[in-house]
Amino acid sequence: MTEEHGQEQSDEKNSIDQSQTRHSSDEESTIGYEPNLSHVPTNTSALNRTLSAVRTRESGKDLGPPPDGGFQAWSQVALAHFVIFNTWGYINSFGVFQTYYSQTLGHPPSDISWVGSIQIFLLFFIGTFSGRATDAGYFTFTLACGAILECFSIFMTSLCTKYWQLFLAQGVGQGIGCGLMFCPTLALVSTYFAKNRGIAIGIVASGSATGGLVFPAVIMKMLPQVGYGWTVRTLGFISVATLTPCVLFLKQRLPPRKSGPIVEWAAFTELPYLLFAIGMFMNFWGLYVGFFYIGSFSRNIIGVSSDRSIDLLLVMNGVGLVGRLVPNLLADQYTGPLNLLIPFSFATALVGYCWAAVNGMSGLWTFATFYGLFAAGIQSLFPATLSTLTTDMKKIGVRMGMVLSVVAVAALIGSPIAGELVVRDDGDYLYAQMFMGSAILLGGLTLIGARVTKVGTGLARV
Repeated sequence: MTEEHGQEQSDEKNSIDQSQTRHSSDEESTIGYEPNLSHVPTNTSALNRTLSAVRTRESGKDLGPPPDGGFQAWSQVALAHFVIFNTWGYINSFGVFQTYYSQTLGHPPSDISWVGSIQIFLLFFIGTFSGRATDAGYFTFTLACGAILECFSIFMTSLCTKYWQLFLAQGVGQGIGCGLMFCPTLALVSTYFAKNRGIAIGIVASGSATGGLVFPAVIMKMLPQVGYGWTVRTLGFISVATLTPCVLFLKQRLPPRKSGPIVEWAAFTELPYLLFAIGMFMNFWGLYVGFFYIGSFSRNIIGVSSDRSIDLLLVMNGVGLVGRLVPNLLADQYTGPLNLLIPFSFATALVGYCWAAVNGMSGLWTFATFYGLFAAGIQSLFPATLSTLTTDMKKIGVRMGMVLSVVAVAALIGSPIAGELVVRDDGDYLYAQMFMGSAILLGGLTLIGARVTKVGTGLARV
């Protein structure tokens, strides 16, 4: 027993001695040796491949169908409504500024309209980049930058006394701010709905009507009492109060799509998408002529007071609330948005032509009512239709931004062209009215082509 125990101790000692010898040998072999790191095998490539695969799986993760209702989805709609309230709602109030600036700055209508046109151009054009940023997962950052810039620009506008200052603050600054918010917000809401997407976007788009009521009403009430500066600053405080909850609580639903180009050129090879983009270019080429010039037409041609001209703009924006909700509800339940967008384009063009026959207040009220109603339908059915032409909702931001950029050019040059036509016609609006109606009519005809290439000539919901 003792011999066996001694033998075990001897074997253990020999094992330890051998281990120490090997360890000592290893240390001696490494003395003075500096390893070449470039030849050291690593697992970095494998690790990168693994992480890339994980990111790909995360970005392609199937979250299931959109909630299509419920508190979360409808709360996003309510918040998005206030984003449009501060973007399109403010822009739809430009007719009031057009009248005031023409009186105080002494510039012709074509010059003043460039301020509003550059606003609309930048709102649409920036959508190319803000839409792609949304797809990449930067929705909140993009929205916050836009909200801060818009509010800052409104307060800077309150200090402006010269045309070039207004162009930079209200036109460029506010236009960029609106562009950073508009496209991402519409793209976000589209991801929360499927069956009810049209009515959801209609509620969001109706923010342009509520804003088009609130902002001109504030201007009309405060401008004679406190002056231009504090009137515009009040508008800025309204924007701060209504945009802050939007930045805090609007949330992106889909995982980010990190890769991909800013412009998906392949989309323009889809004939329905291409014709839709051209059709909306023509529509928006003439659409804002009525909103921008209703005030100056009523004052210079009909002879109404400035307050009454603001009332006309309020009516035009007010009926837009119905024009944004009812068509989208009908599109969801019965027709599809494109099928309804086409007749609304033709109706708007017809009302535009009828504007030339207006020679009194009764005709002016009628024009303001019907034009505001049908033009609002175009504005609200436009994004809903674009959603139906997009099968991969992870690309909705970039595809929406692309069409918005096309429309941006039309919005930029449409109203100044109309203003120049008024000047060339010695203050008469006939040429501008014919230009407006014809542009929208061509838009409706092109949209028919988009529908035919999408589903053919038969009855189909699209």
